[in-house]
Amino acid sequence: MSARETISKNAAFTKAGTIHSISAQAQQILQQLTLEEKASLCSGKDFWLLKSLERLQLPSIAVADGPHGLRKQGAKGDHLGAGTSVPATCFPTASALACSWDPTLLYNLGEALAEKSADENVSVLLGPGINIKRHSSCGRNFEYFSEDPLLTGELAAAMINGVQSKNVGTSLKHFAVNNQEFNRMVTNAVVDERTLREIYLKGFEIAVKKAQPWTIMSAYNRVNGTFCSEHKELLTDILRDEWGFEGLVVTDWGAMNDRVKGIAAGLDLEMPGSTGETDQQIVKAVNHGELNEAQLDKVARRVIKLMLKAKTVIKAENIDEAAHHQLARKAAAESAVLLKNNEQILPLQTSAHFAVIGEFAKTPRYQGAGSSMVNPVKLDCAYDALSEITNNKSLPYAAGYRVKGDKGNNTLDQSLIDEAVVLAKTVDIAVVFAGLPDSFEAEGFDRDHLDMPEQHNRLIRAICKANPNTVVILSNGAAVQMPWIDQPKAVLETWLAGQAGGLAVADLILGKSNPGGKLAETFPLAMADMASDRWYPGSPRQVEYREGLYVGYRYFDTVGKPVLFPFGHGLSYTRFDYSDLKTGNSLAPDQDLTLTLTITNKGQVAGYEIAQVYLHDIDSTHHKPVHELAGFSKVWLEPGESREVEIMVDRRSFAYYDTGRKDWVVEAGDFEVQVAASSQDIRLSAVVHVQSTDRPSMANKQINQIFQSMANNQKLNVTDQDFEAMLGHKAPKPDAVRPFHANSTLSEISSTFVGKKLYQSIMKKTADDTADIDETTQKLIRKILEGLPLRGLVMMSNGKMNYRFLHILIAILNKQFINAVKLIINRNK
Repeated sequence: MSARETISKNAAFTKAGTIHSISAQAQQILQQLTLEEKASLCSGKDFWLLKSLERLQLPSIAVADGPHGLRKQGAKGDHLGAGTSVPATCFPTASALACSWDPTLLYNLGEALAEKSADENVSVLLGPGINIKRHSSCGRNFEYFSEDPLLTGELAAAMINGVQSKNVGTSLKHFAVNNQEFNRMVTNAVVDERTLREIYLKGFEIAVKKAQPWTIMSAYNRVNGTFCSEHKELLTDILRDEWGFEGLVVTDWGAMNDRVKGIAAGLDLEMPGSTGETDQQIVKAVNHGELNEAQLDKVARRVIKLMLKAKTVIKAENIDEAAHHQLARKAAAESAVLLKNNEQILPLQTSAHFAVIGEFAKTPRYQGAGSSMVNPVKLDCAYDALSEITNNKSLPYAAGYRVKGDKGNNTLDQSLIDEAVVLAKTVDIAVVFAGLPDSFEAEGFDRDHLDMPEQHNRLIRAICKANPNTVVILSNGAAVQMPWIDQPKAVLETWLAGQAGGLAVADLILGKSNPGGKLAETFPLAMADMASDRWYPGSPRQVEYREGLYVGYRYFDTVGKPVLFPFGHGLSYTRFDYSDLKTGNSLAPDQDLTLTLTITNKGQVAGYEIAQVYLHDIDSTHHKPVHELAGFSKVWLEPGESREVEIMVDRRSFAYYDTGRKDWVVEAGDFEVQVAASSQDIRLSAVVHVQSTDRPSMANKQINQIFQSMANNQKLNVTDQDFEAMLGHKAPKPDAVRPFHANSTLSEISSTFVGKKLYQSIMKKTADDTADIDETTQKLIRKILEGLPLRGLVMMSNGKMNYRFLHILIAILNKQFINAVKLIINRNK
């Protein structure tokens, strides 16, 4: 089955008679519900369960985290990775999987995720996460696919179709423009319409149209002033009316701002449960004429449809955990990226005299921290795998650094480096395992820099000096700087490779697997080099996307700024030649482009090659990046084998979003079709004349000038006036901290006496409750609490705090003591 067939196979499920039957059943059930029952369906029963309707034979259904492995918890759950969960296969994280560029692999992985979910009676798996990697320091980048929306959307669609082929639902997240962890619950993402459509919504659009996820999860943040949980333009106008989404929209956990506004906007389900408070708000709003009951009916109907779908879950007779482990091993191997391999030092012979250096070889860093943290069924380490394959139970080893307690550049131990240097001098080849410890990247906080720990950097430099035949194996969830890059002979990026990563890395080092992965994100030389860096992460309450379209390679390739490694880069143990590109000379209106080329394996090793297609619009009157990814194909070739590869580029890839016409427009003119091994390694090209009957609106000269100037001088300067031209209106001012309100954060109110006492009390209780968990999870919980809006206290309290208490607290914080007394006396408020 081809990749495209696997992507589209199950999208048809939503069009079949099964869905028609479910819709009819849902309508029948809806007609039997009271107003109170309809309202009750709009929020969860508890942390992971939806409410039931027992009298109508609708049982409660379970949802669980799981972008790269099921994280099912008990009744006393959490969404931060603090509590324990059932053992499940931990696959590589999204940042790794994206580098496989393999929809079929993602489909197969989705099937495995669904099998485990069904076995645990989980009806909806909360993933995948597909937010764009706007900046390399986003703490959650390990959980996202790419900086490119096309690659993101295609891989997400494949994974969703794989999961849903087993009738387990997915929750595509986080919709939308959620690209940082700093103040993610309250920040306002200000982005112009063209950038929103072309960069931040495109991946979601592809996934919705090709896979129809059962649910979509709305993000915490605001977009252009409106919370995503009550954003009618996003949730109804675009998602449902324009893209044809047929499923349910659920909040991220604790992301509900105003429940009544959410229903009117198209938000269906609030999670976790609110102990009935928001249900009462809905009933009151309908009774008082503030909410049309027909709007509530739409929401309730969609929740009922989800409950009915959940009854169709297909359980496997037995979960083949061994097969899932081997799939995790395959996925890790195919996701690894060979960044450098001078003198073809890799692969090593099994008889090679080499030493293993770095504690990651024995204590692997294999996944990120937070809501996606999986309790693995088993865990392989690279040292044991290398020992077994080489039949050397006493393989030379030195720790080089300590994993436990590594808090960054303040944790230096020269004695460990010295010990490793002594060992490195006694062997022919030194294999150094290094990267980012848990404390450097996690949900809840962003990275302050792109550096690896100083201990790791010093270790690599020292080993390279002691032994010129040094190989570096990296474990990290996102891009890092490599100030030592000129010193080792080889660098293999293995990402966060999941529970079987140790086996996969050993396979790659010893040549049992040939690395074929290619970067799904650019590795910049410095943080400041990224176009978004000047405006990232913004003020405490607002972040401006002034760089527009110029994210990742779209910026670096347009301005010619050097990078450490470009988007799409990846070496192999063999060599591939490209030839015989055929595109045709002209493309008729409404016609897609199908191109062919020949790829030949010129080496002695079988392997994968990933051919990438970029489009350069030669004649555009509107500013565009110098080129953009428009298609790709992954092909396996035996030594000496040649194969003709066909790649389809759809019509939309030639278009831009015309804000004047509020539509996608293809300008007639010449496009250069580039076939490449990376965004900076163009192998073949041809010019195609694209015919079009579209009538583009007049280009904005001011906006064109901003980005044309950027391309000429490698500097992006977007003034307030320029940004307003991009937006088409005045840029909003960031919210004032005072007066305090329901979306004031715990950190903000700590400037007051009462707020400080509350802040300290919550932090102390949290510290006591989490004293027995790891330091990284403790850190991410503290960071999330600092940015928690006051309304989140109601969700956190499990019924101990209500909205009335919240309003009293806000009045006291604002020194409105008379209002506070009135609220205390009048219990109906």
